[in-house]
Amino acid sequence: MPSPTVDIIVPVWNKPFETRACLAAILAHSPEARLIIIANGSNRETELMLEEFSEPLGERGLFISSDRNLGLIKAINMGLSRSDSDYAVIVRPHVEVTSGWLENLLEAAQGGLATPLFRGDTIKVPKIATGCSVIETFSLTFSALAIKGELHMLIGGFNEEMDGAEWCLRDYMRRAWNRGYRTSVSSGSMLTCHPEVVFGSPERRREIELSSSAHYQAHWGINRHFCIYFGKQAEAGSLAVPIDTILDGARRGHTFTLLLHRRQAADFHRIGWDCLHTGITLQKLPMLAPRRDLLKRLASIKAAAPEAIIVQCSADTLLSDSVTPIPLAELSSLWEHTTEL
Repeated sequence: MPSPTVDIIVPVWNKPFETRACLAAILAHSPEARLIIIANGSNRETELMLEEFSEPLGERGLFISSDRNLGLIKAINMGLSRSDSDYAVIVRPHVEVTSGWLENLLEAAQGGLATPLFRGDTIKVPKIATGCSVIETFSLTFSALAIKGELHMLIGGFNEEMDGAEWCLRDYMRRAWNRGYRTSVSSGSMLTCHPEVVFGSPERRREIELSSSAHYQAHWGINRHFCIYFGKQAEAGSLAVPIDTILDGARRGHTFTLLLHRRQAADFHRIGWDCLHTGITLQKLPMLAPRRDLLKRLASIKAAAPEAIIVQCSADTLLSDSVTPIPLAELSSLWEHTTEL
């Protein structure tokens, strides 16, 4: 079976030395890929470096130049519009790729979208359970992102009216999910992420973030956090349908904390339900005084997130006088109504 074809899209705005190091690492560790370099209104020094770097690439490179800074999303979309390979991979210049990074990332992107893990403290990395090589997620970054070619051909590029960060990516993940594609993170692909250049004043960035958040919520609804207690007597084998409902919610951007008794936690691990989605967190209750610990955790969750919704499996289980849970059977009815783009 032939290897998939890959276009690596690198949007550039100045910082020629960092950019050259990024491009050189991509060439060294991704020898079969084609580079699509977008000079996004860069200064002359950067333009000259990119022209010099691109010239010997021949068919392995495509150099696109814009006289002005179009913004990150428009630059990425420009690169996507020129990509006709099996996969398009976005890599920004502050990211350093290493040996073997691409193979594992593409394997994770077979479902549609995939992100690697990152070294460095500049990006919030989703937590992955031990032993999970690929796990679904609702957390992406433009620092490095793989997109299946058929996906961006089907749904188009990113929304240029939104921010170049969280809300734009959330919107794209929802559009992809509506068409049957999934988003994953690969623990087998680890990249180094250096600090990136931040554009605009804090006030302007906040204004764009609020506008993008409002746009997302108007179309897709509000993402919520749910805390679920199945009850001590619940057997993992009887929870397949509720778990499917929870996974459906996580794919829509909701997050879940599942409070499990010791036996349930062991069964979840055995079945593989601890590797379903980064938006689903499992917390194991202790053997001694589990009810006291349960109530303490519920109180802590509500204190940290008053809007969190408590869900219980059985109406016979009274959690606390201060907690008003909803039945598990009503969970899916709380998903916000959405429309397909």
